[in-house]
Amino acid sequence: MPYQHILVAVDLTEECDPVMHRAHNLAACSGAKFSVVHIVEPMAMAFGGDVPMDLSMLQQQQFDQAHESLNKFAGKYPELSADRRHLAYGQPRQEIHRLAEEQQCDLIVVGSHGRHGLALLLGSTANDLLHGAPCDVLAVRLKKAE
Repeated sequence: MPYQHILVAVDLTEECDPVMHRAHNLAACSGAKFSVVHIVEPMAMAFGGDVPMDLSMLQQQQFDQAHESLNKFAGKYPELSADRRHLAYGQPRQEIHRLAEEQQCDLIVVGSHGRHGLALLLGSTANDLLHGAPCDVLAVRLKKAE
């Protein structure tokens, strides 16, 4: 059965263009719609969760910049209307799973650096997404920078 709704998780770097192209081609072949999501992680997570200062203003600036970047990125894909561009705040795995369920997606597409060794087979986000995913997950291998 072909996919109906594909959710593409992006980090808004140039590396996610191949991921979007793969998802776009899959959507075109199966007649599926596709949506994109970018997750803004809480700054406190980067500092181990215990930060002695208020980061709310910086976090809001980061969220606003991510919103602009997402709209600019999605502009390359005319079929990505505003209602199919999602920006969430939180832990990537939880937010992507939540959105996939909410939007009734049947495939999540994410980039992977494909590092060698079983423990490094997928990047941490791609690996996290596999566990408890509400649907299929496709990890698109990203080429290493020269």
